[in-house]
Amino acid sequence: MDTLDAIFTRKSTRRFTEQPVEQAVIHTILQAGMSGPTCVNARDWEFIVVTERRILERMAEANGKPAEPLRRAAFGILLCGSLDRAFPPAQDYWIIDAAIAGQNMILAAQAQGVGSVWLGTWPQMERVEKLSELFHLPANVMPHSILAFGYPTEKNTALRNQYEAEKVHFEKW
Repeated sequence: MDTLDAIFTRKSTRRFTEQPVEQAVIHTILQAGMSGPTCVNARDWEFIVVTERRILERMAEANGKPAEPLRRAAFGILLCGSLDRAFPPAQDYWIIDAAIAGQNMILAAQAQGVGSVWLGTWPQMERVEKLSELFHLPANVMPHSILAFGYPTEKNTALRNQYEAEKVHFEKW
């Protein structure tokens, strides 16, 4: 699948088959996440990959009701930011860096026929604290979001056009 097809056909997948996702596919998804830009090339993200059902369920519980798709996902990835590696003059860029990595991962998944859904964590501190505790994260590592992955129960190949001309401004407001 080419890049634009992946972008224009991607939609959040909340229902997954029981088919496991191959390790090579997971590796490619992670590689895509690590291929995105970061502020001053800080590469200030960390990823926790979870395939164990019991831990996926605990992640879903920690992240609240919107994270229910994790309970049926083949795997999940907790995206985190390393505050030690974040750009010192503007440390909050780690949030953007993690978001870019997440976007790359969901597009890489789409290109390989794997569905995904983004499950927000940051800045809801109750979720951040519960996930930090669940994974025994060091104080310098901050949970950003969770991505749930798996083969979708329904294939989606329809191109979506969500372009809104009224939201585009050239040269001035």
